[in-house]
Amino acid sequence: MQDEILLTPWRDFPVEDVEPFAPPDEEKWDFVLVSNIHEMGSEKEIKRKKFLDELSKKGFTIKKIEDEKLFYGVRAPKHIFQKYQWLLGNPDKRLQSLDVHHAVPVTTRIRLVNFILHNTVTPDLEKLRDLMKKNVFEATFPLHEKEEVREFLKEKWARWRDIFCQQPLEKIRCYFGEKVALYFAWLGWYTYLLGIAAVAGLVVFVAGITVFSSSQVSKEICEANDTVMCPLCDQKCPFWLLSDTCTYAKVTHMIDNEGTVLFAMFMAIWATVFLELWKRQRATVVTDWDLYRWDEDEEELAMELINNLQHEPRRYQHSYFRSTVVLLLALLMIVVLIGIAHALVIYRVVAVALFTQSSLELLREQANTAAVVTGAVLHYLTIVIMTKVNRRMALYLCDLEKPRTFSQRENNFTVKIFTFQFFTNFSSLIYIAFFLGRINGHPGNYVRVAGRWRLEECHPSGCITDLFIQMAIIMLLKQSISNVMEFLVPWIRHKLRKRRQRPKKRRRMLGEEDEPEDPCKRQWRRNYDLNEVNIFSLFDEFLEMVIQYSFTTIFVAAFPLAPLLAFCNNLFEIRLDAIKMMRLCRRMVPRKANDIGIWLQVLEAIGILAVIGNGLVIAITSDFIPLQVYKYTYSPCMLGNRTGLDCSTGYINHSLSVFRVQDFEPHTEMPKTLPGFVRGEIRECRYRDYRNADDYSYTVQFWHIFAARLAFLILFEHVALCVKLIASWYVPDVPQSVKNTFLDRKHKNLRKELSMMEYSTEV
Repeated sequence: MQDEILLTPWRDFPVEDVEPFAPPDEEKWDFVLVSNIHEMGSEKEIKRKKFLDELSKKGFTIKKIEDEKLFYGVRAPKHIFQKYQWLLGNPDKRLQSLDVHHAVPVTTRIRLVNFILHNTVTPDLEKLRDLMKKNVFEATFPLHEKEEVREFLKEKWARWRDIFCQQPLEKIRCYFGEKVALYFAWLGWYTYLLGIAAVAGLVVFVAGITVFSSSQVSKEICEANDTVMCPLCDQKCPFWLLSDTCTYAKVTHMIDNEGTVLFAMFMAIWATVFLELWKRQRATVVTDWDLYRWDEDEEELAMELINNLQHEPRRYQHSYFRSTVVLLLALLMIVVLIGIAHALVIYRVVAVALFTQSSLELLREQANTAAVVTGAVLHYLTIVIMTKVNRRMALYLCDLEKPRTFSQRENNFTVKIFTFQFFTNFSSLIYIAFFLGRINGHPGNYVRVAGRWRLEECHPSGCITDLFIQMAIIMLLKQSISNVMEFLVPWIRHKLRKRRQRPKKRRRMLGEEDEPEDPCKRQWRRNYDLNEVNIFSLFDEFLEMVIQYSFTTIFVAAFPLAPLLAFCNNLFEIRLDAIKMMRLCRRMVPRKANDIGIWLQVLEAIGILAVIGNGLVIAITSDFIPLQVYKYTYSPCMLGNRTGLDCSTGYINHSLSVFRVQDFEPHTEMPKTLPGFVRGEIRECRYRDYRNADDYSYTVQFWHIFAARLAFLILFEHVALCVKLIASWYVPDVPQSVKNTFLDRKHKNLRKELSMMEYSTEV
């Protein structure tokens, strides 16, 4: 059953259709509403009719097609777009030449119609959002039409073979609007500059591999066959020889070396230069689009007036009470996320205790590594689960704030969800980087969880390898599994929906007659069968990339391969997002924008956190500072003229303290002895710390190293921040070409005004 209600003339002039397969112009529809078939006279049917009647009063053309669902095609009258152009001075004149079908670009039509649909009020004071919550309407979406731009994007952009090709940003803008185009412009620029960081990180990592076995510190650990270390747990853990961890020590030095410090400084500068160059790139792009000085508030007010001439703008308001409630709830959520990080710490502590008592010899020997790996996988699972919880909480807090506009709501939501996601992703990493092995006490006086399980200790060569493993597992799982799911889930859904249409094809193959099908019905059904999109679809892509940017910059000193993994991921991410948008998902509602919004402030905050985080990793997590203090204060090189001697000789022995076995806690089971040692012969064992052998108080060396760490941290952060400021000053936000463009426009407009004045005076 098909009905068409034509309330206003759609075209007063003929339009030449240059595309042979496009439907005629009078068959082009701005939006489609989908509803279940409700009983006549039911409440839902009455509400649907009231909403459609309101659209009819505004001059909309509505076409109804009945299938398994009810489809309503909606087309706006011409005068709505004339008002838009009149109020805003024809803001789309740059795009009109690219759209031969309409007086205004398709993206503007869809955006304006979407606004009117969502702000049309029924006599029951219900909007489309309320009706969708009550299942009066099931879906609403603009159409993917067989346009020249779409076919170009499908063939030249949304294909895996174009992975190294430049993106057609102008075409993306013409089809998806400025906001989507700016996302891909930013992602492409980020990936392009990430290539430089990836090469630098790879060079640092390869340089570390070349010195895998040549480090004096590693050699000392590998040759320490008579250095007996204290047990790693209270029950069933033996004494062990330092030389048993030879390979682990080599891997640690491969990561923790002088090149790491230089790379951390490089990434702090890179983050600043990237943002400054993006600001220049963005200024150039939006100037080409004639949107540099576009006013979002003015456009929203114009659309409000077009929808309802009696509309009164919502005033700016601020409630200290509401803000206090939101702040307290946000802090409570952060406390919960930190609590989850503590739960992960407890898991690692308990896992080590259980693994050391396992019947499997390999698991007993590698108990710490197994706990780190399984803890990282568990951390990834908590990230997946808490992402959904964080979204709901952020939306709830935004509803409490009652933002004035959609853009303000989006900004508030962005800040909250990023804050929650930051603590979800990084709380466990922060513990490993800055607390692991530093709050666990010492033999004879360990800090315990629930008075039973000892906290973990660092390896004698440092904790940075634990951080490396944690970041590697999270980034690999997050990028590989997330991308696979991001593509496979929409693809499988799309294939399953297409299968439902096959019975009709089978009937035709069997020769059964089928009444001729309306081309609109076929087109609308195909669009309906695509995966749903919502206002958060693009937001989710931004959030994913910004979290990745955080991993790439904040703890990069511990994981130099992070930029390389991010670079490889982004090459696929661009095409993955393109294929989803063009082939697997319904058409996004185009949104106008002249920047990436509050994400830029988030990225700048991450840049500052990157300086602080990398400074802390080098000062606290890395062994760089203790080794330098030893070299220039306590090493043989400082005690005498030893030419040809490595100044780090003796560092390991210097960094290990002595513990008397007789001072073990009473409830501690006496550890098993080592092969080759007589029971009772081991009277002392070593552990990583700077403590006196008599009373286990901190030595002078500890305070010396503590002061050096603090001095380095202050120096590193000040130098890095100064370099960031210099870089931001040296690279202007706006290119000279853009400034000259506006200068020429002002000059041209003033000359035109003056010429018109002189002409009118002469007349």
